[in-house]
Amino acid sequence: MALPVRAALLQVVNGPFVIDEVELESPRAGELRVRVTDFAPGDAVVLSYFSCRACGRCTRGHPAYCERGYAGNFSGARPDGSFPMRWRGEPVRSSFFHQSSFATHVLAHQHNAVKVDAAAPLELLAPLGCGFQTGAGAVLEAFRMEAGQQLAVFGAGSVGLAAIMSARIAGAASIIAVDVSPERLELARELGATDTFLAREPELTRTILKRTRGGVDFALECVGSPQVLRQAFDVTRPLGTCGLLGLPDGDAEVSLPMRALLSGKKLVGILEGDADPKSFIPRLVSLHAEGRFPLEKLSRAYAFEAINDAVHDMETRTAIKPVLRMHGERTS
Repeated sequence: MALPVRAALLQVVNGPFVIDEVELESPRAGELRVRVTDFAPGDAVVLSYFSCRACGRCTRGHPAYCERGYAGNFSGARPDGSFPMRWRGEPVRSSFFHQSSFATHVLAHQHNAVKVDAAAPLELLAPLGCGFQTGAGAVLEAFRMEAGQQLAVFGAGSVGLAAIMSARIAGAASIIAVDVSPERLELARELGATDTFLAREPELTRTILKRTRGGVDFALECVGSPQVLRQAFDVTRPLGTCGLLGLPDGDAEVSLPMRALLSGKKLVGILEGDADPKSFIPRLVSLHAEGRFPLEKLSRAYAFEAINDAVHDMETRTAIKPVLRMHGERTS
């Protein structure tokens, strides 16, 4: 039986969200609105990306690269092509990350729902499933950073700042933050950066190489810019690793010096921090409870009805991580 819910609808590309009533299907096998395997009514969950948990990539411990990942996360439909939500009788592309959580109720899959303590600060934990997981996972899971190593982060948004907090947790000897905003760099220092640079600083690459005595062990590009990726690669030392986290335009390309690759440098793309939400999100929740992953310094809450204000503040870099409150409830 369909359930009437309120959802934020995007009717035109780059247009404003419009909140209206839609109909949400009942859960199918493996989905949850009320109850499925390993979950019970009243459970508090954090939602992340979908993975099938059965393909070769998933079973090798890399669910972020699931063979069914695109269909399950970015098609706007279930992996089988069906649509769980309808608006005025027409199907809505409402399964982004197999959830599309800009609604009072959603259908998620048991594979992308992570149970957390109901007494936990759900408003703060809600964004863990994507951006924070991506930045933190890149450092702690993909890089497996060790104490005494060096990291450079290009872009001090939610992803980059999560990486900086995680590098401090890992015991990094130096953590370099690069951004266009002095305010973001000030926050980066508060969260663990040892050195900060404005992105437009003359001879930025040379300055970082000098400061790090030949480059960093790891660098992260969190912007999606070919020029910034080249900078991140250039400040990576021989045998070091440069990771791409930012989402580039579809036809973006980057030029790299081939001789630098022969020094043992590696360039890797990293989705979702190469982390498994089922194990990694509880780890981040524990780190937050210990005061070592201060999400409250990055999040700002908005009423659901103010979603367009949240989008504006995110686009103008006024807010780092907007979180929507549904009708004054604790969850988002």
